[in-house]
Amino acid sequence: MRDLSNDPIEHLIALLAKTPGMGRRSARRAVLKMLMRPQETMLPLAEALTEAARAVKPCETCGNLDARSPCGICRDPQRDRHLVCVVEGVADLWALERAHAHRGLYHVLGGLLSPLGGVGPEDLAIQPLARRIAEGGVEEVILALPATVDGSATAHYLTDRLKPTGVAVTRLAQGVPVGGALDVLDEGTLAAALRARRPV
Repeated sequence: MRDLSNDPIEHLIALLAKTPGMGRRSARRAVLKMLMRPQETMLPLAEALTEAARAVKPCETCGNLDARSPCGICRDPQRDRHLVCVVEGVADLWALERAHAHRGLYHVLGGLLSPLGGVGPEDLAIQPLARRIAEGGVEEVILALPATVDGSATAHYLTDRLKPTGVAVTRLAQGVPVGGALDVLDEGTLAAALRARRPV
């Protein structure tokens, strides 16, 4: 039987299989495809991974990932500096940027409050957010947090924490998605949509 412990192909498959959205079968297919043209795919990918690992770091202001700190969003003079959108993680920030819906700044918490998971306020980037607001200029904080128990608990905590500062604290609307049919939505989504109704 072949010893796979030192096999570079199996090692690469195992590493790729650990990445999100990539199971062992998908990793095997990707490795096979790359091995067919290593000069065109594998070597540039290896160089890009090495460069990203060395250069990319969290932004000292908002927590976004970028090769420079402050990041490109924080440095952008076209951004509305009166608006700060608070998100759970960098993936949420990137999703909002893809939607081109927010032209203000961001603040990445790095997680959500979770008493059962042992995550308290001191484990999140709440203090840096409070400092940013204390420095002045911020007029509105938008809480773009998930509609989960932990997301709601974090939103309530931040609302209470920020209320004395005088900034407006808003939260993303929740409810029926664009193109969504009512009969396939869960009861919680329908209830949220009814509570968030507005005049037309």
